[in-house]
Amino acid sequence: MRLSVLGAVVALVVTLTPAAQAAPPAPAIAWAACEPARPGFECATITVPLDHDDPRGATTTVALTRRPATDQAGRIGSLLFNPGGPGASGIDYVWAWGEKMAAGLRGRFDVVGFDPRGIGRSNPLRCFASEQERAEFLAAEPIFPYEQAQERPFFDRYRSLAAKCDQPIARHMSTADVVRDLDLLRRALGDRKLTYFGTSYGSYIGTTYANMFPGNIRALAIDGVLNPELWSSGRQIESDRIATREVLDEFFRLCDEAQCASGPHSAQRWQALLDSVRARPITLGAEVWTYDMVVQWALFAGFASESWTDVAAVLDQLSDASAGLSASAPVYDNFFDANLGTMCADTEFPRTFGEYRAVSRYAEAGSEFGPYWWWSTSACADWPVNEDRYTGPWRARTSAPVLVVGNRFDGSTDFRGAQAVARQLPNSRLLEYAGWGHIAYRRSQCAIDHIHSYLLSGALPAAGTVCPANPNPFLDAASQLGGHDFRRSTGPVASR
Repeated sequence: MRLSVLGAVVALVVTLTPAAQAAPPAPAIAWAACEPARPGFECATITVPLDHDDPRGATTTVALTRRPATDQAGRIGSLLFNPGGPGASGIDYVWAWGEKMAAGLRGRFDVVGFDPRGIGRSNPLRCFASEQERAEFLAAEPIFPYEQAQERPFFDRYRSLAAKCDQPIARHMSTADVVRDLDLLRRALGDRKLTYFGTSYGSYIGTTYANMFPGNIRALAIDGVLNPELWSSGRQIESDRIATREVLDEFFRLCDEAQCASGPHSAQRWQALLDSVRARPITLGAEVWTYDMVVQWALFAGFASESWTDVAAVLDQLSDASAGLSASAPVYDNFFDANLGTMCADTEFPRTFGEYRAVSRYAEAGSEFGPYWWWSTSACADWPVNEDRYTGPWRARTSAPVLVVGNRFDGSTDFRGAQAVARQLPNSRLLEYAGWGHIAYRRSQCAIDHIHSYLLSGALPAAGTVCPANPNPFLDAASQLGGHDFRRSTGPVASR
């Protein structure tokens, strides 16, 4: 799925830590049947060091699930998967999609999902005592500030989250921590080398693993790829402010071409809608729409091109609507907390309101979506710096080729990120999907076939391979392979 970011440019020199030099013993895994509602799946929890620089000190847990390979005679090993976020549950994803993934891979892998430390079932970071407290916190602010008078109160309120979230796990939630857990998990599973598939933010886990443990890879595929040089340095906004708008422009072009509901001048109607809702909230049915809600909704709607026909219909209705009402309270889960915990641990962001405001002007100059992406990081202003985070170099030669997959029009993980990683990793191959939406897997059969072939045998697509776009989603919605499970965030969280 998938998240967010940026900040002041930070020049950092990385030294090899003791954690990277001497790994602790592989943890034991005691697999058992999962809850009755999950037939065919096994569950377990492993114990790992809280701080990998202190392997004999405090510990934390990582929750796992697996669907054992059905072809035991032809079993290759374990396929570890992460769907992104940060904050999304790998366990939930494998429960939802493990059967389909296993079938496509001919049952030759144990498909393993894990909730990274601090997320879901893995000693989750909780910044609020209850769902009600969380709902009240989020309800007190806009999703992101879109008027100057909103900026300081928003910044101060979200900056205060650092104290609410200051728990032991929050100080050890960087992607580097997760990657060290991942290598322990590989060893615990009995795999000599890692087979991994990561999408969205899960691509950053994969890229970080490739650079921290380049000799431990059997196959590593990443789809919906973040540029690690931007993410780790706090400059992700350079990509985010542009990519989301490029997807929206494609939406308008295809919509007008197909004479969709919000056409024939969909771009002009969109701008008129923004001007109107910024001046006065709009009521549609039983829901009030404010400016920040409309922008966030359009951003997340861009993730799934197969839903664009419905999106156009809603835009058409909003354009014709007026008046206002209130929004429903959010349902508390760990996603919001874990998203902040990981993002803030990975990057050193600006510390002052003045710096945040200055970057927000840059973000806004890129597109109407820039402020959403940027202000979502303001909780990180007082977050304790994680000394174990990995900030490069990103150019390791891996023991096996890495498959890098990107969508040409992906507003959450810019295609330029995939191009950058393919340049950075000397032993990699880029596969392009020429279509729209977030992540090629489940969206392009061509991409799915190449990913499965690579994971099974290591076979790479030919250099320069481009999977053709699906038909115009406004003309042939039924041709799509099924929507990406994006969620509408209730707070300023950049989901990837």
